[in-house]
Amino acid sequence: MRDQWYITLVVTFFLKISFAQEEVKASNPCYGIKTCGLCIATAAECAWCSDESFDKINRQRCDLYVNLNDTCTRTNLFYPSNELTNQKDEPVRDGTGEHDAIQIQPQQVYIKIRPNTPHTFKLKFRQAENYPVDLYYLMDLSNSMEDDKDKLASLGNLIAQNMQAITKNFRLGFGSFVDKVVMPYVSTVKEKLESPCRNCEAPYSFKNQLPLDKDTSKFETYVRRANISGNLDAPEGGFDAIMQTIICQQIGWRNVSRKLLVYSTDAGFHIAGDGKLGGIVKPNDGYCHLSPAGKYTEAENQDYPSISQIAMKVREKNINVIFAVTDDQVPVYRKLSQYIEGSEAELLANDSSNIVEVIRRNYEKITSKVELSTQYTENITVSFKSSCKGRTLTDTSSCEGLAIGDNVTFDVTVSVTQCAPEASKKIRAFSIYPVGLGEKLDITLEINCECECEKPEFDVEKSPQCNGNGTFECGQCTCDEGRYGKKCECDGSETTSDESLKKCINPNDTVPVVCSGRGECICGVCECFPREKHSAQRFSGPFCECNDYSCSYHNDLLCGGQGMCKCGVCQCNDNFKGDACECPTSTNFCKAANGEICNGVGECKCGSCVCNASLSYRGPTCEECPTCPGKCDENKACALCVAFQTGPYSKEECDEKCKHVKPVTKIDEDEVNKNNLKNLCQYEDDEDDCVFFFTYEYGPGNEVEIEVQQTKVCPESVNILAIVLGTIGGIVLVGLILLLIWKLFTTIHDRREFAKFEKETQNAKWDTGENPIYQQATSTFKNPMYAGKN
Repeated sequence: MRDQWYITLVVTFFLKISFAQEEVKASNPCYGIKTCGLCIATAAECAWCSDESFDKINRQRCDLYVNLNDTCTRTNLFYPSNELTNQKDEPVRDGTGEHDAIQIQPQQVYIKIRPNTPHTFKLKFRQAENYPVDLYYLMDLSNSMEDDKDKLASLGNLIAQNMQAITKNFRLGFGSFVDKVVMPYVSTVKEKLESPCRNCEAPYSFKNQLPLDKDTSKFETYVRRANISGNLDAPEGGFDAIMQTIICQQIGWRNVSRKLLVYSTDAGFHIAGDGKLGGIVKPNDGYCHLSPAGKYTEAENQDYPSISQIAMKVREKNINVIFAVTDDQVPVYRKLSQYIEGSEAELLANDSSNIVEVIRRNYEKITSKVELSTQYTENITVSFKSSCKGRTLTDTSSCEGLAIGDNVTFDVTVSVTQCAPEASKKIRAFSIYPVGLGEKLDITLEINCECECEKPEFDVEKSPQCNGNGTFECGQCTCDEGRYGKKCECDGSETTSDESLKKCINPNDTVPVVCSGRGECICGVCECFPREKHSAQRFSGPFCECNDYSCSYHNDLLCGGQGMCKCGVCQCNDNFKGDACECPTSTNFCKAANGEICNGVGECKCGSCVCNASLSYRGPTCEECPTCPGKCDENKACALCVAFQTGPYSKEECDEKCKHVKPVTKIDEDEVNKNNLKNLCQYEDDEDDCVFFFTYEYGPGNEVEIEVQQTKVCPESVNILAIVLGTIGGIVLVGLILLLIWKLFTTIHDRREFAKFEKETQNAKWDTGENPIYQQATSTFKNPMYAGKN
């Protein structure tokens, strides 16, 4: 009996310790970490104490820094912080004759960083004046682009003038393309190979006509000198030309410049795989193959590049591609630009007359925006924040609306989540760059995964502190093979003896398993495993039989946040119950406005109402009933039969169903409005069109009490005779008035006419004694030839 009591006491003791430890682990990610390097890599808050005394007081060497700061000797406390060193930090500046422009600061940094400890630093960007610009015009010179070529030649100087107004450090180049010189892209008939069309040059894939040159006057000459050519199918071999333009040194791209590639065409493009139509199966290798004369030499041997190859090279060389295409091709190239970083698709006039405006507008769009991107950041997290030109700091890697001279500052946060197992990968290099620019910030990242005390020169092998059976490092023993315990005091061979294993087997298990299969038996005591690799959460209990993290969840919280998980079962706080402590024991949330639980038409389960499915009531407290008649509708018939002996109920039905209705002389509406318990109802009686009123309220026991006013409000009777006579009189009166108005106007008009007649009579010029129409009976004539001769 005494032995049984002793065993129970021991088990209870271990359980209490286990529960206490699990509570700590839930809020302390550092708990249970066994080495210094892994400790500082677990979380930013973790620190390691190498004091020997920690074994005596049974403290965890890996713990939160706030817990160790006052208890560990300062020299033995390992809590490394992130360190940043600027290796190249030239200030941003405009481009001058002596110095190139610098738009990003710093240029090189070295960061020593702990895993799971983000480090934030400032990156400055400034739009510089006279920043170098290289513009290469890549033109489709198939027969359909003849008028475009002539127009481009005449606009060459204008392009240069516009760009030189923006930057004095400007270079201009020109190249052309048609397609692969094989069937079915180009006719291989001998005459067509020499001249596929009238006044046409022999077909070719790509030709570098003019490398980038500061003498922009050459542009017009070389464009006019270039002849058009011809091909058979509609798509062109532009991807071959883009690839060679981007990667070939003969083009003349500068390392530090804003590189613009203007791609001009009126047709679509061939992509990887189309080469099979011409018997070309070798994939494009992504290398330069230009002859000394500037022609692409591998067009008939290698397939067209893929979109991903083009996108990769554009990103690698920091090229801004402007697809200047005709109206019917704009949708296709806009979709293409979505897959190529820093590219845009613009509408080109049929004769390329708007090319100057296209280049100027896109250059302003490109330079008015800065977007930061990263390279070689596998397993490294980089995030950006900036207020741009405003005041609110937001998560963004780009800023728009910038002008020359504007400064933008980004907060760059770098973090890693784990240590690389290979020592060679503990130092990483990556870069941050503005899209479309050759400048970048090179970052060397040293991942701090090892404490100083773990270096070989600090190890003490066969240390007396480890009973001569291990190496003493970082304040603790790393035991030799076959030895266990804090001081390597346990012989590993004992873990296989029956006596030692028996102490680690739960007597209640039907199938005996050492430490429930969740731990290791060391010196007769179970040392429980983590639930997952590198997890601070471990199994607990004297036989590792408990999992304090496997209880039910509610609202993504263990035990609903209203209890503790103990050995797989939620122990709920007061006022909560359920498997996940999801149910409040109180029914306060189920009370309806009338004070009833679930409005009397439902049941309160787990703190919420479950409404009766056979009824139409719904809502949190079963008070909503869209299809139910209201109390006014329910009691309308009773009000009519009790007060006026009318309505659908007979006298017997009225006496039976309407006992709760009481007639009153008058209902005071003001009193009803003041009394929140009373509700006023009013209806029109279909029999006499009069309005009647009644009120309802809930009495004791939630019974409805009705008061109906015994008098109705009826509309006043209408005097039909007065309306008819009035209407007739009005019509007659209006007629007389109109007749008088007509008579008045005719009288005035007659008088005016008579006065006019009299006035004309007085103005007559003839003598009233003579007849004005009288004529003599004889007439006299003279002979014009007779001049008075006898």
